[in-house]
Amino acid sequence: MTSPDLDIVLASRDFRAFWSERHLCTVSSVSRRGGLHVVPMGVVVDFDTATAWAITSGTSVKVRNLREDPTIAICQVDGRHWSTLQGTAEVRSDPDAVEEAVRRYAARYRQPRPNPARVALRIAIGTVLGNVR
Repeated sequence: MTSPDLDIVLASRDFRAFWSERHLCTVSSVSRRGGLHVVPMGVVVDFDTATAWAITSGTSVKVRNLREDPTIAICQVDGRHWSTLQGTAEVRSDPDAVEEAVRRYAARYRQPRPNPARVALRIAIGTVLGNVR
C-alpha cells in the first residue's frame, strides 16, 4: 500500500516523463560494513504499482548486499532535475521475473546482452525525494 502523497507523485506527468527518459541511475545498497555501495545502473519504474525493476548479475556485490539488507536508494539526475526512490529490493531469480525485468529494461534502454547469471531486482518504492514531481 502506498501513501496518498506517493500516489500523487507517481501519477505526475513530469515525474513519469523524467523516469521514462533514457537516464542511468545510481543505485545504493548497504554494504556488510554498514557503508554505502553505489553503482550506475538502469532502472525502470512501474508507476501503477509503485515498483521499479532492474537487471543485474546474481554474483554482484549489490545483490549480496540486498540479500542481507534489502534497503535501496535509486537516484536519477539530469542537470538540475533529480529524483530519488527509496524502498526495499527483492532479488528474484525465477525465469518469469527475470524475463519481465529484461523486457522492461529493453523498452527503456536497449536489449541487454545475454547473462546466464542474471537476476531481477523488484523494488517496492516507499519514498520519493527530489525536485521532479
